[in-house]
Amino acid sequence: MLILPFISTYICVMTSNGMAEKVHHGRNVKRFREMLGIKQEALAYELGDDWTQKRISLLEQKEEIETDILEKVAKVLKVPAEAIKNFDEQAAINVIQNNYDTSTNNYSGSFNQYHFNPIDKIVELYDEKIELYERMLKDKNAMIEKLEGLLKIK
Repeated sequence: MLILPFISTYICVMTSNGMAEKVHHGRNVKRFREMLGIKQEALAYELGDDWTQKRISLLEQKEEIETDILEKVAKVLKVPAEAIKNFDEQAAINVIQNNYDTSTNNYSGSFNQYHFNPIDKIVELYDEKIELYERMLKDKNAMIEKLEGLLKIK
């Protein structure tokens, strides 16, 4: 089963009074479908003959989806049904923001930052082309010397 790395554990938001905030199942179905690059028509086709693009659209508008339907959709999307039930995008954004160290502009995780300067890349490619040209010129001169040597022999 394919599980996206950032949803391997679902995220649920707690409100200030300690109660879990209601998660919109339909919106989560839409998010996962879009992240996976699946169109509504394709999802409908995979779910069976009684499903249409319009029915998928209506499903994605529902705040709470029946468990049996949610299980079928999750199976087609290849994500855990619990992820659809409990995933909260705002909580995920908060987790990402809390793991970002703004004072050093580095991620606190194990991310590498690469800096790419296009001018440096152009200069590097130019240098490589000059080296190639010089080698080709040297080979050409060597070939001319060999041919001249062959002509002198005859």
